[in-house]
This record gives sequence, structure tokens and C-alpha cells, in this order.
Amino acid sequence: MVMFIHIVQPGDTLFSISRRYDYPLESLRLVNGLVETNIVPGQALLVPSYTYTVQSGDTLSAIARKAFVTVEQLRAANPAVDPYRMHPGMKIYIPDISWYQAITLAYYTLREPNLDRTLVRDFAPYSSYIALFEYRFAPNGDIVTTRDDAAAIETAWQNRVTPIAVVTNLTSEGFSTRLASQVLNNPEARANLVENIFYLVSRKGYGGVNIDFEQVRGEDRDLFTGFLRQLRDRLKPAGYVLTIAVPAKTSEEIPWLRGYDYGGIGAVVDYMFIMAYDWHHLTSEPGPVAPIGEVRSTLQFAVERVPRKKILLGLPLYGYDWIIPYRPGTLADALSNQEAVLTAMRYQSPIQYSFQYESPFFRYTDELGNIHEVWFEDVRSMGQKMKLARQFQIAGVGAWELKLRFAPGPWLLRKFFTVRKV
Repeated sequence: MVMFIHIVQPGDTLFSISRRYDYPLESLRLVNGLVETNIVPGQALLVPSYTYTVQSGDTLSAIARKAFVTVEQLRAANPAVDPYRMHPGMKIYIPDISWYQAITLAYYTLREPNLDRTLVRDFAPYSSYIALFEYRFAPNGDIVTTRDDAAAIETAWQNRVTPIAVVTNLTSEGFSTRLASQVLNNPEARANLVENIFYLVSRKGYGGVNIDFEQVRGEDRDLFTGFLRQLRDRLKPAGYVLTIAVPAKTSEEIPWLRGYDYGGIGAVVDYMFIMAYDWHHLTSEPGPVAPIGEVRSTLQFAVERVPRKKILLGLPLYGYDWIIPYRPGTLADALSNQEAVLTAMRYQSPIQYSFQYESPFFRYTDELGNIHEVWFEDVRSMGQKMKLARQFQIAGVGAWELKLRFAPGPWLLRKFFTVRKV
């Protein structure tokens, strides 16, 4: 898939952009998930096309950035083009860089069979694994939830996607450090949980499991890795895959992340999904959800401890909406990336972009006079992270979560990767 990004300028309309790049207006609207056409300055639009029409002031390096390719790749694809003699209206060929074979793993929270079938079918072409969320357990290691997941599992297999069951330490009060610790510190409960996960996977027809234990205590670090090893030894002989979600780490000196031994975990699991997001979150001050510098530092930390072929970079399909000035103790609202763009359009708020964080943001005033600040991900920021995954030569990428939908996401994914089926 070949594409480039157009940043809306004052005076632009979808019609004028469609004419400029000779791309159908209705297709442009659908690709970017737009219900209305009242686009705003600063908005990033994905244009799926092999050719780029040079605009006034364009340089080869600027076009390369819009297309997520290097200047060298652009020159090689356009040997007859003199970069010093480009003029508006000239056509530049965008090279295809989708040769990178990647594993993808995306989470999906189960709803009801018809919706599950439709969503899994829609995303199957772009998925290696779909992790179906979620199963819970008791302190004795028993699985205590049931899920109507047969339709999602069947549809996944029918469309060459491997469904995996997500097992979490969630309770009615959220992720439970205490529950994880109780099971990890009790050999009998630990062994029982391993057997129950194996039984769940085999009975339901899953291809494996994803362990999503969050807020694991530092004191339980080795026990957690030991549990994963025990689970691997039970699953692997039967051909089941073991994957895990881990928080983003840039150092071993972060107290609340000491429970996760990247090196030990990486030696055991098949794939490690790094939740490279929520540097700013519901209870924090406003800011980027996944700033590129932190994401880069996380990957650098990971590849020094974990085989690259096992690392999946997790991407957020959401952002946050804060009321400002920020007051400690107040909560932001979570919203999908698509909802963020539609909010900017609804309030006709220009979208700004931080090149420091590689993240878009905007402000708007609601009907009650409250000023809001929204940070989210768009095709620019997502593209930079996918580019980073290639630069670090890791296994691939993943996302939380498919239900949020991000219309240009599949186009962007196929720009950078050829999805491997397993």
C-alpha cells in the first residue's frame, strides 16, 4: 500500500484536496472516517495514491516526510526528477516500502456474537493474532468468568487469524496487585491457574493465551517469570502460543515496574506486547499519550534484553480530553482517535502538532464555557511509531483496542508492513 499525508491548510476543502491530488472525494472521506466534510486546519488526511502532486514550496525532504520514506528512496523512485527544479503540479512517484514482514496483535473486548463476527472479519486481513478480552481468575487459580466467544473464535480461524484468550488480574475494583500476588505466592494456586488456562484454551478452541497481569509487585518479579515458564511448559507441547502484555519500561529503577523482568519474560514467551502508551492518562495533567522519545527509549531498553523477533510495539487507538486549567484530582475523558478528530471538526478547532513529541493536540471551548485540551494519535504520529518499529527491526506492532476503530489505521499499517499469518 502506498500513501502520503496531506495537512489541511486554511482555505482547504475536501473538494479542493480531492481535485489537487486527483483522488475521489467520497473515497477520501471514507478512508479517513469522516462523517462530515468540515475539515479544520492542521488536520492530517491520509491519501492512498502512488503519485504525489507537488505543491508550492515543496521540497523533496518535505515530500519524503509526508510519505514516510527517505529522500534516498524518493530519489531512487524518481531518477528523472531534479530536486532543484520541482514545480507545482509535477508528479512524484511514491515508492512501496511494505515489504517488511510483521506480526500484529490487537486486543478486542468481546460484545455479542453478531458484532464480534463483523469486527473480527473486518480486521482479519490486518491481523496475525486477535486477543479476545478477557478472562478473570480467583485467588485459588480457578477461572471465574465465562464468555460467549465461540463466534469470534470461529470467525478468526475462518479468516486465517489466530484467536488468543486474554487472562487478566482484573477484579470489580480494577487490576489487582493483591490477587496476582496471592496466586503467584501459592504454588498450588499457581499450578491450578496454569491447568485452568490450558483447559480454557484447548476446550474453547483458542490458539494460545495472552497474559495481562498489571501492577505486579516488585517482590513478585521472579515468581511472575516462573509462572510464565510453568505456563509455557504446559502450552508449548500442545502447540499453543504464549504472549504477554507488559508496561513500557525505560529503566530498572522505576519502583512500580520492578515486577516485570523484561529479560526473564522475553526468554519465556513467544511474543511480548509492550503497552507503549499512557505516559499521560486519566488522572494526570494534559500531555501526549505516547510521546515518541519515551517510545524510542522503551524500545531501546527492550531490545537490549529481549530478542527483537519477540517484541510487539503496542499503539493506542485513543487519547484524552482534559478540562483546563488542570486541577489535581480531576479526571480526563478518554476518547478514540477518531472521536478526537470529529470533536475538532465539530468545534472547528485547528489541530496543532508537536514535533518534539510527534503528537497532535488541540483546544476547544464547550457549550458551558469550559476550555478543553485534547491529546490523541493521528496518521502522522502513528506513522512515526510504525517507522520506529521498522528501525528497531522488531517483530511487529499491536493495538488497544479494535472496538475503538481508527479508519485510516489499516491503510497506514499496510504502508509499512506485510502482515504475517501464523
